[in-house]
Amino acid sequence: MDAIVAGIKHNETGAGMADINVLSGGAPKEALLVLTPQFEAQSGHRVKYTYAVISEIQKKLAAGETPDLAFMPVGAIDALVKAGTFKATPRGTLGSVGIGVIVREGAPHPDIATPEAFRNALLKARSVVHANPGATPSGAHLAKVTRELGIDAALKGKLTYSNALDGGVQKITAGEAEIGIYPLSEVIAVKGISLVGLLPTALQSLIVYGAGVPTASAAPAAAGAFIAFLTDPAHRATWKHAGFEPA
Repeated sequence: MDAIVAGIKHNETGAGMADINVLSGGAPKEALLVLTPQFEAQSGHRVKYTYAVISEIQKKLAAGETPDLAFMPVGAIDALVKAGTFKATPRGTLGSVGIGVIVREGAPHPDIATPEAFRNALLKARSVVHANPGATPSGAHLAKVTRELGIDAALKGKLTYSNALDGGVQKITAGEAEIGIYPLSEVIAVKGISLVGLLPTALQSLIVYGAGVPTASAAPAAAGAFIAFLTDPAHRATWKHAGFEPA
């Protein structure tokens, strides 16, 4: 860690510290709330976040917005590297996060141990909420799962699309929805909900999150140092506590 800290005491010109403007999906937010102040205290750099669903981040980048760093699923970063809008290095992998099922705190836990049990739980629920299929990887995956389970038509009257960043999880705490399905990292620290468990293995989709630097970044060295800090093995416990496992 000493080498990392030593390397981030200067910005691109060596005169002062850098502001690192970050575009990020919601999944890493809980870990970033813990680790960002530590990085800022050690480096002197300041990190500024704009959180958005992945589809919005992609729209912002396509429209010419130029953050210094972005946290997104690695597939999206790979596509941007291939297109030449992101650097091949520096980049890093933050970890993988699975999709979990939640209910309101104190509510009975449905059986989701098998694909058939999960299917039955959704059919029995009075209301279900998950992210918009057109906005996030988890939403797209869940739309595919319900089609494959043959229940997409049956859920139409009781399924609401609401992204976690837009208050979807709060529909569970408010009693507006009975079952919620979101990436674990987006619900693990929310008060008023109870985690039933992760989706059955056969239905699960692990979302691997990474960090990438746009070619137009105004602070690539500082951004690279932040990536090195976040991916340091010393911080693995923080990521695990926030719902991430090693990729």
